[in-house]
Amino acid sequence: MNPIQHRYDFVFLFDVLDGNPNGDPDADNLPRFDPETGHGLVTDVCLKRKIRNFVSLAHNNKAPYDIYIKEKAVLNDIHDRAYTALGIDTSDSKDGKRKGKGDEVDKARQWMCQNFYDVRTFGAVMSTGTNCGQVRGPVQFSFARSFDPVIPTEHTVTRMVVTTAKEAEKQQGDNRTMGKKNTIPYGLYMAHGFISANLAAQTGFSEHDLQLLWQALGMMFEHDRSAARGLMSTRGLYVFEHESKLGNAPAHALFERIQVTPKDNDKIARKFGDYEINIHNSELPQGITLHCMHESQLLAKAA
Repeated sequence: MNPIQHRYDFVFLFDVLDGNPNGDPDADNLPRFDPETGHGLVTDVCLKRKIRNFVSLAHNNKAPYDIYIKEKAVLNDIHDRAYTALGIDTSDSKDGKRKGKGDEVDKARQWMCQNFYDVRTFGAVMSTGTNCGQVRGPVQFSFARSFDPVIPTEHTVTRMVVTTAKEAEKQQGDNRTMGKKNTIPYGLYMAHGFISANLAAQTGFSEHDLQLLWQALGMMFEHDRSAARGLMSTRGLYVFEHESKLGNAPAHALFERIQVTPKDNDKIARKFGDYEINIHNSELPQGITLHCMHESQLLAKAA
């Protein structure tokens, strides 16, 4: 398939109710937040993980939609697969490892892009062990940030069993053990995304790959349910398509056209309906087309 020919910048809205959208392992798995403002944060890595999981589910890890970064994967073994598939033998290297060199690395990098969706989408460093080179991906995300400060809350929960007989003896017949969950009551988050047609030409990121990305952003929370994550939902996807590969307007100027405001400044937001989405789509810069996706889930008005 031919690589995409246009640059894209997009705004992605999602929310969480009574859950932990992205715990911080360095903070006892508390929901991530900005310590100065209290606004909630979700990392780009978290969002990419959910996209990978959706693509894996939709295409059953089969090329050309296999996933490189997945649970329990051994990356150097995957690199070996590339060389084996290409019929390249570098076992005569001094240390006995199949390092690869020159055009062999280029061929291996192309094979990885052709077979792994996340490599040609997000890029990857594949130079460990057998060298498959490095790929700079055309699709990049910012951290997502909530519109209002969030209040992480710790909930103590009870488990009615113990793990071992020794622990049961210590409990003297009372098998209850205590645990905890960390949640926020509600948060509406905005992330920004960028898609480079020039980098897509290097990885082969195609129109079909692009449509799969939009589908993943719309449906990835539907297949990632967990009591710990609460109720997470996609609320809006606003895509600015540029007429050219290099782009026709700065991304930040386009992002400012999507504004989210509370309907009542004196009320604490506890649902998506407590916000108003204003889309400033009049007099767009020349060469820019705005696509509003998932509008059935939006409470939006054009301003």
